Amino acid sequence: MPQHRRPSALRRVVFALTALLAASTAQAAGERFQDLSIEVVGKGRPVLMIPGLNSAAETWRETCQALQADKVQCHLVQFPGLAGAPAAKTEAYNDAMRDQLLAYIEQRKLKHPVVMGHSLGGFVALKMGMAKPQAIDKLIIVDTLGFLGSLFGPGMTEETIRPMAENTRKLILTQDEAHYRRGIAATVQTMAHDDDKVALLRQWGEASDRPTTAQAMFEMMTTDLRPQLDKVKVPTLVLAGWAAGVRYGGTRDSTLAMYQQHYARLDGVRIELSQDGYHFLMWDDPKWLQGEVRGFLAQAKPAG
Repeated sequence: MPQHRRPSALRRVVFALTALLAASTAQAAGERFQDLSIEVVGKGRPVLMIPGLNSAAETWRETCQALQADKVQCHLVQFPGLAGAPAAKTEAYNDAMRDQLLAYIEQRKLKHPVVMGHSLGGFVALKMGMAKPQAIDKLIIVDTLGFLGSLFGPGMTEETIRPMAENTRKLILTQDEAHYRRGIAATVQTMAHDDDKVALLRQWGEASDRPTTAQAMFEMMTTDLRPQLDKVKVPTLVLAGWAAGVRYGGTRDSTLAMYQQHYARLDGVRIELSQDGYHFLMWDDPKWLQGEVRGFLAQAKPAG
């Protein structure tokens, strides 16, 4: 795995300020649609690009730019309350994001767009595909499991994970600022290879609205999509990483088996694993991810 030179303290300060300015610019550039901010880039086949928890739309910027030669029109989605975006009041955050994105597709008259989501964005994309598959052409899911709660034990269910999820939500809401920031720093440390990207993830995490983070995480932990994935009737590509799990005893084979189990009810799903990428595959293994996306977009839908 490549080694990266650790930035100097001054460089980290400069990068942190630049990251915050970049995030603010990204928020301003997007069109408001209900609680969402969506920036449209390019002309051609519409692809909604949804970032993950505590992440900005900028997550997908490099991927979008790389796909311009393929005549892709990117719809870079920014969820409310995350990475400095204004928060929105909603009792069921992930369902609200699903419904608003489906309304965006309908009201903007997007003809069968591709929906591509990372982490939380992939979770919401799956919920979109389950709720209204006729509105979507294809799904691309990046490093998202069908049930996040299973990571805390293979026998976990929506009910048995609930006390742990409640404690997690309470901790996010009540922890003092210093401890909360240290927790963010520890969490993002193994999510990307590059030190600058890790610093950016810290900035996004610190700029995110805590109640939004807490609610979205709680819902992901306590919602098992696996039994319902047969409702997804569109071609689906799942891209995942396994390298970050090596320190916990994970292997490529064990990771593939886990994803196969999670997506067993999704007919015709295709699962591909990055060799070296951590959680942010679009940054750690960009050529691989872009190649997988291009190939999938080029495939004709099966007859019938």
